[in-house]
Amino acid sequence: MPLVHTRELITAGGAVCAFNVITVEHAEAIAAGAESAGRPAVLQISENAVKFHGGRLGPIAAATAAVATASSARLSLHLDHVEDEALLRLAHAHGFTSVMFDASKLPYGDNVKATAEAARWSHERDIWVEAELGRVGGKAGDAHTPGVRTDPAEAATYVADTSVDALAVAVGSTHAMTARTATLDHALIAQLREAVPVPLVLHGSSGVPDTELRCAVAAGMTKINVGTALNQAYTGTIRAFLEAHPSTTDPRKYLTPARAAMTETVAGFLHAVNP
Repeated sequence: MPLVHTRELITAGGAVCAFNVITVEHAEAIAAGAESAGRPAVLQISENAVKFHGGRLGPIAAATAAVATASSARLSLHLDHVEDEALLRLAHAHGFTSVMFDASKLPYGDNVKATAEAARWSHERDIWVEAELGRVGGKAGDAHTPGVRTDPAEAATYVADTSVDALAVAVGSTHAMTARTATLDHALIAQLREAVPVPLVLHGSSGVPDTELRCAVAAGMTKINVGTALNQAYTGTIRAFLEAHPSTTDPRKYLTPARAAMTETVAGFLHAVNP
């Protein structure tokens, strides 16, 4: 199926899961999981993943797009957590219909200025733009405390001043969690939903239990980002296989069950947010 524009998935109603792609196996698992669940999904490649691939966006973007177009599921391609403006400007040429421009580390005024310019450039090319306000924990230098959660009034002003199409907000989730123990601030999500006229995005969803995710969607979350949970399934399966079969040298022997484990994880999240 041809790639779907991210905007179309986000505005179709309900919540949409977005899964991080690092290797081709990630992309294949996301597509297979979406097919199994009968749900759409977003395949997102982060700036960190591009750095892992030698700073070259083209090869991993082309492989991911090829996997997506060969799938029967409705899938879109998203460039995630972009801080480098040069990388942002490669998005359109490589088939991305959405980007998350991340200026959240900058002082507020500089964040607004940089994000507004990124949105202007992207909108001229029909690219849907997500930004972040507040600090989602789990990254170097971030402390996820109530004091850094997103303020509804500031969020409304930020969206108006930047013209972004979606906003990632800090409401209690944390990047890179390996246990699903996060408790979200559902009252804050509802306040943000009331104040902000664009879809809300939950980062760090790997550490959020299914019941919390469903409550977050009910309170107003639309895009649910998942990364670490896939890596746990992938790496954990490989580790277990190699411990049981230490003489294995053919990577297909352990990548096949690892990809299957990610597929199951993808389907689980898709069913969790859209029962």
